[in-house]
Amino acid sequence: MDETIPALFARQAASLGERTLFLVKRSGTYQPITWHEASEQVTALSTFLLHRQVNVGDRVLILSENRPEWGMADVAIQSVGAWTVPIYPSLPEEDIRLICKNCEPVVCIVSTEDQLRKLLAISASIPSILSMLVMEPLSRQDALLIPWAKALEKGRELEPRLRDLREHRRSQIRPEHTATLLYTSGTTGEPKGVMLSHRNFLSNVQACLAVIPIHQHDLHLSFLPLCHVFERMAGWYLMLSVGARVAYAENMDTIPQNMLETRPTIMLGVPRFFEKLHARIQEGLRQAPPLKRRLAQWAMQVGRQTASYQLAGRRVPMDVQIQRWLAGQLVMKKLKARLGGRLRFFVSGSAPLSKEIGEFFYHLGITILEGYGLTETSPVITVNRLPTPRFGSVGRVVPGVEVKIAEDGEILSRGPHIMQGYYRAPEATAEAIVDEWFHTGDIGHLDSEGYLFITDRKKDLIKTAGGKFVAPQKLENLLITDPAIVQAFVYGDRRPYCVALVVPRMEECHRVAQEQGIGERPVEDLLRDPRILKFYWSRVQAKQQGLAGFEQVKKIALLDREFSQATGELTPTMKTKRAIVAQHYAALLEELYQAPGP
Repeated sequence: MDETIPALFARQAASLGERTLFLVKRSGTYQPITWHEASEQVTALSTFLLHRQVNVGDRVLILSENRPEWGMADVAIQSVGAWTVPIYPSLPEEDIRLICKNCEPVVCIVSTEDQLRKLLAISASIPSILSMLVMEPLSRQDALLIPWAKALEKGRELEPRLRDLREHRRSQIRPEHTATLLYTSGTTGEPKGVMLSHRNFLSNVQACLAVIPIHQHDLHLSFLPLCHVFERMAGWYLMLSVGARVAYAENMDTIPQNMLETRPTIMLGVPRFFEKLHARIQEGLRQAPPLKRRLAQWAMQVGRQTASYQLAGRRVPMDVQIQRWLAGQLVMKKLKARLGGRLRFFVSGSAPLSKEIGEFFYHLGITILEGYGLTETSPVITVNRLPTPRFGSVGRVVPGVEVKIAEDGEILSRGPHIMQGYYRAPEATAEAIVDEWFHTGDIGHLDSEGYLFITDRKKDLIKTAGGKFVAPQKLENLLITDPAIVQAFVYGDRRPYCVALVVPRMEECHRVAQEQGIGERPVEDLLRDPRILKFYWSRVQAKQQGLAGFEQVKKIALLDREFSQATGELTPTMKTKRAIVAQHYAALLEELYQAPGP
């Protein structure tokens, strides 16, 4: 598709008019916004930006949670030839200041007064900012601040006078022009601004549509941050290109209820979302009456049996088909109803999904299509396909994209999806893109059928004192499939062996404590009780069976809190910042190496 994002939006709005584009929760119910209504706001806002003398190549920042105004602002910014610079609403002031100093935005569009406060706190050090648009009503007045409604009103008033300029500006945008500046989440250091063009995004949209069936009648429930490239491309531009509807979850806690209300057919998620869903289902089964639990276990066994035929490309025997139908009616239909009743599939990205979790949901009749990519690749490089994904892999290469494995195992990619470069960082760009091949920094291999398997991040590989290389994510992903474990962190660089920090599921800790006759204790004391440690050590040992001796952890410590964004240990996309975790728990990790025994 040799088109720009604003041209695509205008074409779809003209064609779909009164059809619903967005669904948003207002006054307790989901209410629609049509293509016509969205288009009218995009026109008014782009006219207002012209009035504010936003020029081609200027940067306009969006600091907002997911909502319809986010997508409308994005298209309006690009319609005048400016670059959208989205920022995670969870970022603290200092991180926002660093990004603003690098990109020098002229206009900032924010959602709430809470987000506005962050910008106002740093605005004195960012002289490029000339105005701030605020989506929600303001309780304060300032010459710098412009309510969203006032901006639209001014845009509508000026539209007849600026129409020709607006149309001319949009017509001058080319597919190869920069559409956005996306800052990477920064697990290894300060974030870098990735420049992506209209062609980068839309070539990736078309590549994904060629292998994943998404159509105008689909409804996507959006909850991953729109400022992340995965949701931006697959949850916004891809849905826009087919005319699908996009509903927005209120927040992470309301997703189960929002699924019942909107009844999505497609959802995007990150592994942490599926891990929590898996744990919730497992916990529900443990608390279920014996008969119901046995029925669910039987349904899972039938699901496993059915999957063994399906994934091998063999015909499912009639007796198994009958059992599968019965299991569907008695168990799986009820589970799917709790997901809205219409879900066709999930798509997982951003981090490695555990093979066991993918298989668990597949046995229940719920397919998760895992894909792989990076911000710098717009983002999709590979993705699994229906009806038979290969769990443990991240799928096969999408059309128009090339992949090869370097001698050291690093995954390289080439094609129209590769970024234009890092903003104001020519040396970093030259290091990342060599002879048109982008160096992903991930280690992996392709099998004989073209399925890509990721083993670890190149920079995350642990080299023990014995010279052995260990991929920590491999074991971490194994450990968190245990329903008693919430998070895990494997450590051991330049050490004689690896150790692990384990975040236990506290309900499970209290259950074991009750069984062992351990009285009421503070959580810190409970997690150091030898009986609790012994229980968790046995769970860890069970999960690392089959691994080489040097890959296994020899000792563990239990933590009384989860890694989080608030402490700086997780990125906004829930990736672990390994250096930060190691720094925060340096004393405990050292204690593990000094203490005798396992």
